Amino acid sequence: MRKFFCALACVLACGLVFAAPKKSAKYVFLFIGDGMSIPQRMMVSNYLKALGKPDLAINKMPDFALTTTFSASSLITDSAAAATAIACGEKTKNGMVGVAPDGKKLVSIAEIAKKTGRKVGIITSVTLNHATPAGFYAKNQSRGAYYEIALELLDSGFDYFGGGGVGSHDDKKSKAYKGDIYDLARESGYNVAIGRDDFAKISGGKTIAVENKGGAIPYFIDKPDTLRISDFLKKGIELLDNPRGFFFMVEGGKIDWMCHANDAATTLMEIEDFNRAVEVAIDFAKKRPNETLIVVTGDHETGGLSLGFAGTGYSLYMDRLALQKASRDAFKDKAKRLMKKGEGFGGAQELLAESFGFDFSDDKKNHMRLHSAEREELKKYFESGDADKFANAALRIFNNRAGIAWTSTAHTALPVITSASGVRSGEFKGFIDNTDIPKIIAKILKGNP
Repeated sequence: MRKFFCALACVLACGLVFAAPKKSAKYVFLFIGDGMSIPQRMMVSNYLKALGKPDLAINKMPDFALTTTFSASSLITDSAAAATAIACGEKTKNGMVGVAPDGKKLVSIAEIAKKTGRKVGIITSVTLNHATPAGFYAKNQSRGAYYEIALELLDSGFDYFGGGGVGSHDDKKSKAYKGDIYDLARESGYNVAIGRDDFAKISGGKTIAVENKGGAIPYFIDKPDTLRISDFLKKGIELLDNPRGFFFMVEGGKIDWMCHANDAATTLMEIEDFNRAVEVAIDFAKKRPNETLIVVTGDHETGGLSLGFAGTGYSLYMDRLALQKASRDAFKDKAKRLMKKGEGFGGAQELLAESFGFDFSDDKKNHMRLHSAEREELKKYFESGDADKFANAALRIFNNRAGIAWTSTAHTALPVITSASGVRSGEFKGFIDNTDIPKIIAKILKGNP
């Protein structure tokens, strides 16, 4: 009889274990590298390895899933449709944000988190009303309706917005115009901090904190000392930590911009900058390992990045990417100024050497020595006054020296990697779609099986 009751107790105990609700995550971080797919992550990984440095934290996360990104209207998604899928769990057409193809308003994972009592923060390196952040609070059939989307930002009631400024914040041409968004934000109860001095004074309450008033955070390669998304996340955690928890969406938006420009080195540094923000979340999770979930994904691939170029055969020279000292945009602006001054190609050679480490000598052992055909091409574009073609040619030659090539200046249909760590991170596994990401997170927020 005693053995019977012992066995019965074991059976009941097992039943209680299996019947117990799944664990929920009090704190959730969702990171989105815009334009960041497998090639971009591997490029940075190989670059760091070539320099003898540790791999990206995002590549060390224990769980991952290969993730498809197509939209309702195309195998190749844009950022608005991808953001809607990642935020709301439903496909929509390219160009639409937070709504289904028929215009029906969708509910985002950020809004679900808010309804559960958690505080919500949205951070991006581009403008706060750009496509990816908008996917978490806006409902608009046009991602380009920036002023209207900014009004929705204020209506969201989210607790913290940080990063780049608000685009078209005082668009008097908009039919919905009500005033400057920053003034309206203050009237709505938000503390508004613009620039480093204001940022240092933030102490509490609903907050909109931006690096500059109307644009994106500068590229890390050009201005590393500006406020970065890691800074905005640290401040956001400080402001939002509370007994009910929080949800953060953090976007590295300018990864995409430089993939569009086929600028490998600047892309690389934007991914490293993005990774530093992820490290902030990882440090937070170390103190609360049983309460925190971190998810890192990309919304799509941009540029058709290829780790391999015919001219370098089976070799990659990723360390050469460290020679680049300015983004494509900064280089182009400098070239324009030289062109306006009427500088000859001699001045351009100095700029090329300074920006990319190109060598104009006859030293055939120097791997950055420009061949005669390359010199002639660069000279032709410079003397024509076409700064865009001049910059594009310089970048192509530079990328090829490292063994990097690109197939497009647009998005591609390549899948991305979704990595995860923390509470129930093992549910991100196998081959999933981007619409699965918020569905999995929603279950973990609510503690559902």
